[in-house]
Amino acid sequence: QLHLLANPCHLGSLSDEELNDTTKENEAVGLDDFELLKLVGQGAFGKVYQVRRKCTSDIYAMKVMRKDKILEKNHAEYMKAERDILTKVDHPFVVQLRYSFQTKYRLYLVLDFVNGGHLFFQLYQQGLFREELARIYTAEIVSAVAHLHANGIMHRDLKPENILLDAHGHAMLTDFGLAKEFDENTRSNSMCGTVEYMAPEIVQGRGHDKAADWWSVGILLFEMLTGKPPFFGGNRDKIQQKIVKEKMKLPTYLSSEVHSLLKGLLHKEAGRRLGSGPGGSDEIKNHKWFKA
Repeated sequence: QLHLLANPCHLGSLSDEELNDTTKENEAVGLDDFELLKLVGQGAFGKVYQVRRKCTSDIYAMKVMRKDKILEKNHAEYMKAERDILTKVDHPFVVQLRYSFQTKYRLYLVLDFVNGGHLFFQLYQQGLFREELARIYTAEIVSAVAHLHANGIMHRDLKPENILLDAHGHAMLTDFGLAKEFDENTRSNSMCGTVEYMAPEIVQGRGHDKAADWWSVGILLFEMLTGKPPFFGGNRDKIQQKIVKEKMKLPTYLSSEVHSLLKGLLHKEAGRRLGSGPGGSDEIKNHKWFKA
């Protein structure tokens, strides 16, 4: 596990002094250590570049965020949370944070570069996945989410774009911009995520906990098997109404085992959803659909 906290960046105040964080080898790292190769993504707060570490030639993804943009939108807490969360997580199916540092105007997170594209790019090409293939990807996603929950972290934005494939075809969870730390008594009230993947309790603003992540896993599984999420179409309000009120229609060509799993994950009552009981993630891992 990488401890990047030797010189923690105080993102809350976003101070002007330049701070270099360190890796577990205790080496100071800064912008000059990397060569920018190409722009690979752009978001509200900044850009993601493919970069090369000059001394090792290792390839990484560098997330560059402008402090003024973050402060403008009061997102300093999210940025600090993303970094703090990524330093705690060490799992084969979660993208790893390798270095972090800041300059006067920008924050930098240097992560593993995952080169297999989005999981759902494969899906769009194939139309839908056979159950055998969906089972492997879902097992990897469940393992990663269970690891987050065991470390007191909710992801809260599980959606197709945030699941990448590495060079060996394994699923990798990414983008912890909306993730939040919790304890067993925490309920969050913020509206977050992409509407088609949002749990009913988030849509209704009733307060949500880690069970909301298991709902999103159910939506992803449904989409892998059928080519589209169960509640979609129309504007945002219409989709939200469907999520809260509409009954899910399960295609007859799917096995009874996966029907059972989908019903468990997509239970509209968070307290009765699979994974929210005393067994936690083991309730999902022990489901008969995963027997193979």
